Amino acid sequence: MYKVYLLKSLARPEKSYVGRTIKPIAERLKEHNSGQARSTKPYMPWKLVYYEQFYCKLCSDKREVFLKSGKGFRLRKIILDNQKLLK
Repeated sequence: MYKVYLLKSLARPEKSYVGRTIKPIAERLKEHNSGQARSTKPYMPWKLVYYEQFYCKLCSDKREVFLKSGKGFRLRKIILDNQKLLK
């Protein structure tokens, strides 16, 4: 199964990251937090905020592209803001 996920930096709360993987989410998060992902290394540690699962690779690719777009950025902001309210 393909997963699209949203991470939030605990070191720099204004930073977020969207990624896609076929690995288990916990394993991928561990890779981000151990510095194995070059793009997220400067802002470690990371917290998983949200993820979606897809059977179709094309669907997951499109969702990742959307979440990295302008409209998708607004959705990410809503998710991150609502995550704060759940604490």
